[in-house]
Amino acid sequence: MLDATLLREQPEEIKKKIATKNANPGLVDDFLKLDEEWRGLRQAVDEKRAEQKTFSEKRDIESGKKNKEDIKALEEKIGSVEKERELIWFKIPNLPSDDTPVGKDDSENAVIRSQGKPREFDFEPKDHLVLGEALDVIDTEMASKIAGARFAYLKGDAVLLEFALVEYAMSTLTNKKIIEAIAHGVRAHYHPQTFVPVIPPLMIKPDVFQKMARLEPTEERYYIPSDDAYLIGSAEHTLGPLHMGQTISEEQLPIRYLGFSPAFRREAGSYGKDTRGIIRVHQFDKLEMESFVAPENGVAEQDFFVAIQEYLMWSLELPYQIVAVCTGDMGNPDVRQFDVETWIPSQGKYRETHTSDYMGDYQARRLGTRVKRKDGTTAFVHMNDATCFAVGRTLVAIMENYQQKDGTIEVPKVLQKYVGKKMIG
Repeated sequence: MLDATLLREQPEEIKKKIATKNANPGLVDDFLKLDEEWRGLRQAVDEKRAEQKTFSEKRDIESGKKNKEDIKALEEKIGSVEKERELIWFKIPNLPSDDTPVGKDDSENAVIRSQGKPREFDFEPKDHLVLGEALDVIDTEMASKIAGARFAYLKGDAVLLEFALVEYAMSTLTNKKIIEAIAHGVRAHYHPQTFVPVIPPLMIKPDVFQKMARLEPTEERYYIPSDDAYLIGSAEHTLGPLHMGQTISEEQLPIRYLGFSPAFRREAGSYGKDTRGIIRVHQFDKLEMESFVAPENGVAEQDFFVAIQEYLMWSLELPYQIVAVCTGDMGNPDVRQFDVETWIPSQGKYRETHTSDYMGDYQARRLGTRVKRKDGTTAFVHMNDATCFAVGRTLVAIMENYQQKDGTIEVPKVLQKYVGKKMIG
């Protein structure tokens, strides 16, 4: 959530900024109206409590009894207004950074750099599903009969390739030398802290999901009524709350996690659109980075995350581009967002394979995650999350870019030692 003081002092500026994210500026007015009522009630309670002290000193039992009843009624009213105020407060999105492109939707995202050239084939390239079915490593037909549409079996060498990606990512992000080189490339002497591998819970309570500002849109989520819990759509959903309600000493920062988990998404509204094979499936595996840093390092940390993404894609020798996501396409909690788009030969275009989200203190304020400074003061930490590998989409990119004329697939050089072979098929 945004700082309440900021909302009170700069409402018009905030309205302008959230409007660029296609949010309703009226939310600010709604919040301020409830906030004024809430503060008035709080003041009234304080005054009544001061009166109660006077009644006690005068031994005015009747007046004291009536005053206590008034205080109780006011406190109940405060609770009601406070809940309503928080609901509105939670709906107000984060403010985009000054360097975020202003735009209404993804058509106004901006490509800021690219690496590698799309391969020129001397044959008609096949899409990943044709390749996968021919090699018997992807089966969507049986999966649809057993689990329903938009599920898939990965088999054989596709599984070896998936876990090669996982092992490669884990070994890279826990390697002090590599992380130090990437960090120092972002900023001289930037902190080279490596990542802690985590397998997080796959379920999350609704109130925690709300605090992460990732519950909406609920139609994208799988809800389990018997447990009053949601299945996560990405590892950061349960990595982000890992320090909920905690105050971390400045010496401990940055804290960086690399989470591996399945992800569950309904992909509501996308039926019939880009649903072939293992793109936009309901279940897929994902490696996700999450970090907690001091406020002054928030932007540098995002740049560091993007640099890691680029290192991984460069080492896989896949053509990609970095895209600055515009205000109208970015997530509600985001201050700044970048996507990595990778070349997909069968589609003849770049497709999003990674994203990087910088939230400032927006999530930390909701979660109550603070840092204690060396001078004794406290502040909310700044949080970042970013895709390391969305495994399904990375498999698609590898299969299509590394396919051979005979239908076999070359294994990228950096993955060959993990897969145990140079060719699939």
